Amino acid sequence: MIAFGKLTEVFARQCWFPALCSLVVTASAAEPASLKPVKTIPLPDVVGRFDHFSSDVKGRRLFVAALGNNTVEVLDLDTGKRSRSITGCDKPQGVLFLEKANMLFVANGGNGKLRAYDCAKFDPLAMVGSLDDADNVRYDGKLDRVYVGYGDGALGVINPATGVQLASIKLPGHPESFQIERDGGRIFVNVPEARQVAVIDGQAKTVSKAWSLPDAKANFPMALDETDRRLFVGCRNPPRLAVLDTTAGKVVSDVVIVGDTDDLFYDAKRKRIYVSGGEGFVDVIEQRDADNYKLLERIPTAPGARTSFFSPELDQFYLAVPRRGGQGAEIRVYEIGK
Repeated sequence: MIAFGKLTEVFARQCWFPALCSLVVTASAAEPASLKPVKTIPLPDVVGRFDHFSSDVKGRRLFVAALGNNTVEVLDLDTGKRSRSITGCDKPQGVLFLEKANMLFVANGGNGKLRAYDCAKFDPLAMVGSLDDADNVRYDGKLDRVYVGYGDGALGVINPATGVQLASIKLPGHPESFQIERDGGRIFVNVPEARQVAVIDGQAKTVSKAWSLPDAKANFPMALDETDRRLFVGCRNPPRLAVLDTTAGKVVSDVVIVGDTDDLFYDAKRKRIYVSGGEGFVDVIEQRDADNYKLLERIPTAPGARTSFFSPELDQFYLAVPRRGGQGAEIRVYEIGK
């Protein structure tokens, strides 16, 4: 697959999506493709870059923050079309759908407001202000709390039922991606400015530890393998995936990855990691065991396509492609191969 990755670099900037799909399938004829392109959802009037995704599994809807367009796009996965565009946003970054309440939270980095919407009619509901540069949003189902990263270094704790901010957990820099343990009660936060992963005690709402990343900078995306106690951190400089032991807080392995990464996801069922990068590829990395990892496949996409999302419930991977040159904005849908 390494030779295949080199080959596709020659063509990546010249081919449009169907041609790239054909190239991937042809080059991988000896083994099943790990990501199979099945659908493209065009967004012809959307400009600027995308940020984060969320999904409504039961309703088969996908939400994507179109930061540069000041909208959140709502996509119908059955029809493969956009069903709605939520306007009035101000640099939307994080999005979070809560199924039990049928609510969508949108973190607006421009005006610093976290706004909730009723997803039946998309009427605006509660709003939390004063969250400068509001970014990633996550939900802790065990505590029934919404967390939002914001400002020069803080994680806001929100009651989703009342829309009231309950606490603010201080950090040594603006937080990027963060992951919440289901059983352990810890929150792992990427803090690129400090070149570290901050470890938060969820109950105490304080930083209990800080794990340094001495050989890497710009640690943005993150995923968690809670079963094997491994944390996956995507770094841009140099472009590498760092694997940390969540018991000791030490880097146990690393792998070269696509440049300008902004999203990565762990597929627990297949023991794979999907990494998207603005360099124009999605890397699929095989987890052989807790400490051993190998590049399985490098799939060509499009320049600037660094925002992605993986739904284990729907067994699909989604890639946001921004408008650039002759390439229109679109969401590419992939089925997960065996």
